[in-house]
Amino acid sequence: MRPQLNAKTLDTNARPPYLPRSLCRDRPVRMASDVVHSDPDILGGIPVFVGTRVPLQTLFDYLEGGDTLDEFLHQFPSVSREQALAALALARDSLLARARSV
Repeated sequence: MRPQLNAKTLDTNARPPYLPRSLCRDRPVRMASDVVHSDPDILGGIPVFVGTRVPLQTLFDYLEGGDTLDEFLHQFPSVSREQALAALALARDSLLARARSV
């Protein structure tokens, strides 16, 4: 049974249990344009990590397939840990914002 959440029990500053601590540090999240770039001349406009030719979708595919972030970073050394974490934080924030607006 799920616990009931209300304004008193919901701590919006708490780390959700499904997010790693590294995504919830008090560091500023970068702007999407600093993390992901889309250019028709690079892979036909597929969104890639800035400064690389690595599609953002590849990160999600690795994680969905059960690989760790470290495995992804090992396979794609041109993507920094900071870029990958920022992309995940931006995706998280986007999903949470959509859920709140519904």
